[in-house]
Amino acid sequence: MTWQTYLDDQQQRFVDELLEFISIPSVSAAGKYAADVQRAAEWVAGRLQSAGAQTVAVMPTGGHPVVYGDWLHAGPDKPTVLIYGHFDVQPAEPFELWQSPAFEPEIRDGCVFGRGASDDKGGMLIPIVAFEALLKGQSSVPVNVKFLFEGQEEIGSPELPDFVAANRALLSCDMIFSSDGLQWSADEANLVTGLKGLVGLEVTVTGPTADQHSGLHGGGIANPLQALSQLLSSLKDTDGRITVDGFYDPVVELTEEDRAEIAKVPWDEAAYVAELGVPDVFGEAGYTTRERLWARPTLEINGITGGYQGGGSKTVLPAKASAKITCRLVANQQPDAIFDCIRDHIQRHLPPGVRASVDRLQGSADPYLMPRGHNASQVAGETLREIYGKAPYVTRLGGSIPVMSVFLKELGVHTTMFGFSVGDENLHAPNEFFRLANFRRGQQAYCRLLERLGGNGSSPS
Repeated sequence: MTWQTYLDDQQQRFVDELLEFISIPSVSAAGKYAADVQRAAEWVAGRLQSAGAQTVAVMPTGGHPVVYGDWLHAGPDKPTVLIYGHFDVQPAEPFELWQSPAFEPEIRDGCVFGRGASDDKGGMLIPIVAFEALLKGQSSVPVNVKFLFEGQEEIGSPELPDFVAANRALLSCDMIFSSDGLQWSADEANLVTGLKGLVGLEVTVTGPTADQHSGLHGGGIANPLQALSQLLSSLKDTDGRITVDGFYDPVVELTEEDRAEIAKVPWDEAAYVAELGVPDVFGEAGYTTRERLWARPTLEINGITGGYQGGGSKTVLPAKASAKITCRLVANQQPDAIFDCIRDHIQRHLPPGVRASVDRLQGSADPYLMPRGHNASQVAGETLREIYGKAPYVTRLGGSIPVMSVFLKELGVHTTMFGFSVGDENLHAPNEFFRLANFRRGQQAYCRLLERLGGNGSSPS
């Protein structure tokens, strides 16, 4: 029997298992679902065991658990491949906007609908199925395989850095592939080579000990809300360039090759503007919109609080005002250093008559950029070309996946994204779905990928 025949014979079982997996409400953000996240971990461990993995374990982290499994019988001359994914999901609210219940998955029009179907339960089940097909369909896997699936990705993987650092020997490998990833469209492949990092902070400006009457004290003391507005305005110029000293110093500039690669990817700016309902695009001068979205750092004000917020008028001079800010970072910016730059800028530009504090917000990530010509990415790209019939687009993402920089720091290995979701599948939104055609295509792709890595298929020059 071949792995192709095995996949054909067992496909309905795999779909049924996906439905069962999605029905577990493994929402990591809400404490009331903690037992369900644990249940999902145990489901994954059982599924790895039935596939033929060994040394399978649900492992504690201090938060939501991870699942580890391995199969290391290909031999010492074969590479060891670590496959990553996550089994936690986003909250499903508002439930009333779902056409069918979020955790009662349904198949409609060749797609499975349910929370986590695309992000990432469908994606992470794919490599387990492919591993089983190779092992049971033709009695051997051409490489040594390790699996690491986590239950806290949707809340920023807070315990993963310490877990990976404490388990370097267990997780040591030659290559890492993430099943949490996107293809460009239902029928077009995509190879993501860069992700932005993240740092967040809150600026709080204080003045008097309590709100004051604006008629009695206006003009006599500083207004914290006005001072905060001036501080926020000082962070960028009118062309969208960030004016914080040192902010751009470590940034790796785009090469002509980088810009040409980005320009190859289809882009309809008029459709982008229409979809978002904005009058026009705007951002840092000297770069295309796509370059800014994928490969330039950002500083965005996410929320402002201060003074009276109710209906009508209340003539107060507020005692306090605050703003939340997040920055998306690019190579080689570091979250700690960028936080320090902004904090120092706030103190230098603080108007007289007020005080300011700058506090770090939870959740941060280093930026991630795959080296050009990286061997794992080359193999992934050739596999995608074979599966889709044409070369993948080479892209970057404005979002962050913290664990990828954690792997690089602790294991010394870059991660290649090799997932089969598509961006239109309502990830993080009501009516999330996953195309069953890509569930099947992903299984073929992982089988071919592992064959190539084991020397049983074409390999990069």
